[in-house]
Amino acid sequence: MERSVLVLAEAKEGKLRHVTFEALAAARRLSEGGRIRTALFGQDLRPLIPDLALHGSDQVYLVEHECLNRYTPDGYTQALAELIAHDDPDVILVPHTAIGKDLAPRTAARLGCGLISDCTDVECEDGEIVFTRPIYAGKAFEKRKFVSGKVFATLRPNNIPAEEMETSRECEEIPYSVEIKDLRTIVKEVVTRSLTGVDLSEAKIVVSGGRGVKSAEGFQPLRELADVLGAAVGASRGACDAGYCDYSLQIGQTGKVITPDLYIACGISGAIQHLAGMSNSKVIVAINKDPEAPIFQIADYGIVGDLFEVVPLLTERFKEMLAE
Repeated sequence: MERSVLVLAEAKEGKLRHVTFEALAAARRLSEGGRIRTALFGQDLRPLIPDLALHGSDQVYLVEHECLNRYTPDGYTQALAELIAHDDPDVILVPHTAIGKDLAPRTAARLGCGLISDCTDVECEDGEIVFTRPIYAGKAFEKRKFVSGKVFATLRPNNIPAEEMETSRECEEIPYSVEIKDLRTIVKEVVTRSLTGVDLSEAKIVVSGGRGVKSAEGFQPLRELADVLGAAVGASRGACDAGYCDYSLQIGQTGKVITPDLYIACGISGAIQHLAGMSNSKVIVAINKDPEAPIFQIADYGIVGDLFEVVPLLTERFKEMLAE
């Protein structure tokens, strides 16, 4: 059964976020030979089209408007709802990012359709689309499907492998104009805290610290290990509350929910709120000097020891291995 699929692409600092390619991989599963269209919101994004073609998009809507250069709830909701009404896709896929989590329910409500959010997998079973999503802070999973209407879902990053198609593949560019009006919020300037390194929400490897790092300087060994592995640095809420690092690094129920291939927890006890943000990591390594720390109950590998002794040893060993 062929289906038309519309994917909302998300770009950051002039580059497509990897979750966009994951959404296109999901679209290919669901389309079953039907067309896949991608929407790009903003201006001067034409250079991104070849990457979308490479990952499976047949056509790209260039929705150019000065009000779409920065995310605003009203502007993006108007644009996406109007585009969906114009394109009339069978399936709409949106990345489950800070933008997607706000935009998707607003748009679904405006269109009067259902929404399944934070999906970690999607498959076609007996002609029906079945989504998998976590519940109870990741302790269980449920399968859900639509019984009628459009299929509208958000996809959690780092769960559906991105796929590349032939390098010579091209896709059609479709300019599309929207009318943005009655904005209640206008973004005039964005001031961001300067954070270097890998994007935490899309990182394949995360090195995270808790209260056991003891100070802001205690994160330095973790950053050195992260640099060697090409990893992102994260933190528990306890470390953030203690002032050891910025809250933008917080992982957990009230922070970011991540699913990296490798998660290295350093000095983290494993409170249930933190586990909700990282327990679905593919491989978990815990370093803690308390052998009874709850983190060891979910860890694939555990090291009982002082992180200030263990982490530098790991860093040196990884340097040696990568140099071989």
